[in-house]
Amino acid sequence: MSRRGALASLASLPLIGCGGVSLSGEDAASDSLNTAAQKSGRRWGSAIRWSNDTSGGAIQNPQYTAVVNAECGIVVPENEMKWQFTRPEVDVYDFERMDAIATWAMANGQALRGHTLLWHRPQWFPDWLNNYDYGANPVQEAERILVDHIRTVTDRYRGQITSYDVVNEAIDHDTDGTLETSMSRAMGSPEAVLDLAFHTAREQLPDGELVYNDYMSWEPDHADHCNAVLRLLEGFRNRGVPVDTLGIQSHIEIYSIDPASGVGPYREAEWRAFLNEAVGMGYKLMITEFDVKDKALTSDIAERDAKIADYTRRYFDVMLEYGELTDILAWGMVDQFNWLQGFAPRDDGMEVRGTPYSSEYQRKPMRDAIATALEEAAA
Repeated sequence: MSRRGALASLASLPLIGCGGVSLSGEDAASDSLNTAAQKSGRRWGSAIRWSNDTSGGAIQNPQYTAVVNAECGIVVPENEMKWQFTRPEVDVYDFERMDAIATWAMANGQALRGHTLLWHRPQWFPDWLNNYDYGANPVQEAERILVDHIRTVTDRYRGQITSYDVVNEAIDHDTDGTLETSMSRAMGSPEAVLDLAFHTAREQLPDGELVYNDYMSWEPDHADHCNAVLRLLEGFRNRGVPVDTLGIQSHIEIYSIDPASGVGPYREAEWRAFLNEAVGMGYKLMITEFDVKDKALTSDIAERDAKIADYTRRYFDVMLEYGELTDILAWGMVDQFNWLQGFAPRDDGMEVRGTPYSSEYQRKPMRDAIATALEEAAA
């Protein structure tokens, strides 16, 4: 579907509820978030899923894809490229869901990112990998398993996917050290695994964008984790590991209220120092999974949306100052399908309103705050 077709589809959707404005009409053709992002050489995008029905934030849901096609220029699979979905057994691959997303993206003129070649966290390894017997030559067998995976995935989507989250979340949130897995124990250290992943990806994609992606943000609780990520990035540079970009997930949080600002507390000076260190080492930046956790905000929707938009704008105004910032992707465009509904629910039982569009497919103040920030960054 063309972007104009997507806009026409959006215009035909029922508008329910309040607090937003639908994206519709010919005037909207040049009004997308991606168009605004392109003015400063970036792209706006979103995560998208596969589903066995027409519900959810999936390629099978025409209402959701109308929003994505109207607003985005790049998409990323939310889960379908992860090992749990693509590799049910050590020597068995299943790309049915990921292939469907790749086919949909190509048919709809959407660029496609890869997420992820290695989520280095036992919680998200498939069971067979957590319990794998690496045999008499564990280093050799672990290397075979990892290299085969990266080569198989990158060969399959060669020419379509040129930017990958090669490694996702290698830092332990409790200890701030690198996580141990069955694979790292077999190879002798987590660094051996991470380094091999990036070197293999570079062999496969000499001109590709290789991203280290992690869960961090500018709130006080993330300070130690940010420092651990900097140590990891410094280690990559010292060892000559080919990492191009730091992927900043940006699941920004309002878990308490700062009386001075009326929104969540954040460490702007320290966050800038963190970003400065990363770009000072030669890394580009990418916002890979943006949304807002609104747990501490009022149940009043209009007031809550205004606060979320305010907090979003503060964050984007900082991030967009960096010429090293490339693409920006939301972790979903519509509230009801956003992962925070299950992973960071509100105490009052109401929906988290952490994405640019309401569950009724209407624009929210957050969406327009992002658009304004992108336009002003371009200017």
